[in-house]
Amino acid sequence: MVISCEKAANICDKAQYKEASSWEKIKLKFHLLMCKTCAKHSVKNKKLTSLCNQARLAVLSEEDKRKMKDTCAKAK
Repeated sequence: MVISCEKAANICDKAQYKEASSWEKIKLKFHLLMCKTCAKHSVKNKKLTSLCNQARLAVLSEEDKRKMKDTCAKAK
């Protein structure tokens, strides 16, 4: 049941996007009780996700990505 800090960070990220399984969440909660560094990371990760949601950051479309690449290529 003990997981590494690296694994805990991975599960923390997955949990933020509702991709973590129930078992992973249980393992993460147990790890966070024991590891204060990861607990702090988890809190900061939640705040960052909340801020990104509030900013309504959008994923670029393929067309927007192409335009950005073209602009960067012309700038060189």
